[in-house]
Amino acid sequence: MTTTERKTENKMEVPRTTSEVIRIKPQQFIHVLDNNTGVTRLEVGPQTITLRDHERLILKPEPMIIVPPRYYCVVANPLLRDEDGQPIADQHGQIRLRYGDLEIRFAQDPFPLYPNEKLVGDVTQLAVVETNQALRLRAIRDFTDTVTRILDGETQTETINRLAGDEWLFEGPGTYIPRVEVEVVETVTAEVIKPNQALHLLARQNCTDRQRNRRRAGEEWLVREEGAYLPGVDEEVIGIINAYILTEQKALHLKAKRTFTDILVVSVKLEMNGWSPLKMQKFIFPMFMKM
Repeated sequence: MTTTERKTENKMEVPRTTSEVIRIKPQQFIHVLDNNTGVTRLEVGPQTITLRDHERLILKPEPMIIVPPRYYCVVANPLLRDEDGQPIADQHGQIRLRYGDLEIRFAQDPFPLYPNEKLVGDVTQLAVVETNQALRLRAIRDFTDTVTRILDGETQTETINRLAGDEWLFEGPGTYIPRVEVEVVETVTAEVIKPNQALHLLARQNCTDRQRNRRRAGEEWLVREEGAYLPGVDEEVIGIINAYILTEQKALHLKAKRTFTDILVVSVKLEMNGWSPLKMQKFIFPMFMKM
């Protein structure tokens, strides 16, 4: 038997005889249509089924869905369940589904797909977010989120009402548990600020940065602290700025593009503390390295 003949046989829906014997192996399932009632039912193995004259095989024996630990899968048109987790059927005996919706299922015993349920994509491993990394998330529908934080060694649970379009970060280290209400926009990696460098940032919208400073949309600023800096959800990285190394024989001629207060206001405090002009000059020039 050729490959084309096998594919044609697997796609056959109507049995060639008035009765057909279907042998379902363990961890397999089929869908059978009752032409008298129009209801499609699920049959799970191991068992042997003899189709009647008014029954038709809709789905050939298929293996059950296996989701191992730390994996998940997405099912479209999931079934409705009662409080005990049992499927809900209508008055005709057809299993009720949530058409157009999605459901994420995690590690569990092998399970079959009910009629009209569909597996979206493959069984996927859970995403692990490392240190100095974060996932940028966006809500695609309104929902209530529960966030667990550790403050001063104590675990606190906070409830947040997310609206469609809201964005936030899931910071590592940790394992991200996906939800149907949330989509992953991108993976954000921390920027490493080396000595004599600064990180140039831009505010996407009115927000509060990681230094608890309020920023307006379009505002730009520098982060001068050495180390890894993870930009916030409303912060856009423009680039890394290298410092100008100045000596006693060199200086920079600067021009302000807009009104602002620079970091050299610290010189006023130095003069009040009795610093000499020579000491102030040696201190002020290297301050340009941090701009």
